[in-house]
Amino acid sequence: MSGERQEQKKKKKKRKQLAVLRSAQVESALLPELSAVLDELEKEKKYVDIQICPKCKSPLVQRAGSMVGDMSAHMGFTPPKYECRECGWREKTVLKATNKPTTIRDVVVMAEAKDADQEKKQKQKKQ
Repeated sequence: MSGERQEQKKKKKKRKQLAVLRSAQVESALLPELSAVLDELEKEKKYVDIQICPKCKSPLVQRAGSMVGDMSAHMGFTPPKYECRECGWREKTVLKATNKPTTIRDVVVMAEAKDADQEKKQKQKKQ
């Protein structure tokens, strides 16, 4: 009987994990609209950077207020903290969606970041 209970607990835990993974992959409903707007602006030769939430890809990201616990950033001691109005995410790192053309410098930076990431993965495999 205890073997059956353990098996049921494992199945229940696995279902919970799958539910968490599915909920983590949910993207904002505003993402397709954002892409369309960026494409239209690019056709008009207007280039912009828009801050988006790394968790839900929503453009509803704003700088956190000083009363929320970000006083040191408002005074210039630390980087500013951002928060997403859609999913509640709050961190100091924010992504930027852009329609600007990619320069050679940007390509070099992306290549270096990719190489560094691959080296890190190789070091982890060796350990």
